[in-house]
Amino acid sequence: MDDLAFGTRDKRGDWKPAARLELPPYWHWPLSPVAILKWLPGYLFPWNAFHMATALAYWYWVVPEVEAMKTLSWDWALRLYLVNAAAIFVMYGAIEFFFYVRRKQGTQFKYNGRFPAEQPSDVFWFKSQNLDNALRCFLFSIPLWTLVEVLFLWCFATGAVPWLRWVDHPVYLAALAFFAPMLHEVHFFVIHRLIHTPPLYKWVHSVHHNSINPSPWSSLSMHPVEGFIYHAVALWHLVIPSNPVLALFQLHLAGFGAINGHIGFDHLALGGRWKLRSHAYAHYLHHKFFEVNYGGDGLIPLDRWLGTWHDGSKEGEALMNARFKKKRERLNAKRQEA
Repeated sequence: MDDLAFGTRDKRGDWKPAARLELPPYWHWPLSPVAILKWLPGYLFPWNAFHMATALAYWYWVVPEVEAMKTLSWDWALRLYLVNAAAIFVMYGAIEFFFYVRRKQGTQFKYNGRFPAEQPSDVFWFKSQNLDNALRCFLFSIPLWTLVEVLFLWCFATGAVPWLRWVDHPVYLAALAFFAPMLHEVHFFVIHRLIHTPPLYKWVHSVHHNSINPSPWSSLSMHPVEGFIYHAVALWHLVIPSNPVLALFQLHLAGFGAINGHIGFDHLALGGRWKLRSHAYAHYLHHKFFEVNYGGDGLIPLDRWLGTWHDGSKEGEALMNARFKKKRERLNAKRQEA
């Protein structure tokens, strides 16, 4: 499939989609029920449906019995870590292997025309982005993912928080599941904006931003502080009346879902005419320009409302550059006053 039918490639080999990023149709006025109905399948499938499927699989085959979870124990906590690590190794590793090692579709639909393996740097452990990012996933982020998981499962099991049953509250819990990706986006925007403040960026978030050209292993390559507050989105289900399956779903939106913004390709070729849309472009622009698109796809458009949205167009870049210019002028004025 020719990616130039869907976008353009510059002299450096970087590809960008022709279509600009659009907010979901429920933010357009006048509202169009037809447009919303057309948008819904892409919202539910494949990614959110996949994360719900993994949450259900965990609940039935991985999560211990309730009685066991009433007592904090290294036994079931370590089991959860091993499953989480194995699942990430298979999911992230498969995409890394086929698209970054074997390069089965070359640079087709790849935003950055180069591959991390071609760019050794001293900012990474062993001068390797891939090795650095993978080690940070397994040594820091996945243990912290597991810590959050153990905490909310223990709270539900001990009755420390309400456990709403599906049979008693099917509509409410279904609605909560539907809005969970939006909760993820709001949580992510808030913590992401926080760790972009100068002290926290220098000591915490810069670890993640070392990967200017992100790949699958970059997804969970984080400083431990960021790794915890990122996965802590699932702890909202200890505040909101909820169900442990939905807390798992929320956690998987963060853990497994982190790859969406870091795949590095707009589409993954699955064979024949089949391709999988990554939804990676908004977050790729954040890695490229640093101070845009702190949230996600605009499910709740905090970036648009607060002036940090970049839709990938020339107009979006002009707005970003104008904002950067004003910021430089303010900083220069402060220096002169000092």
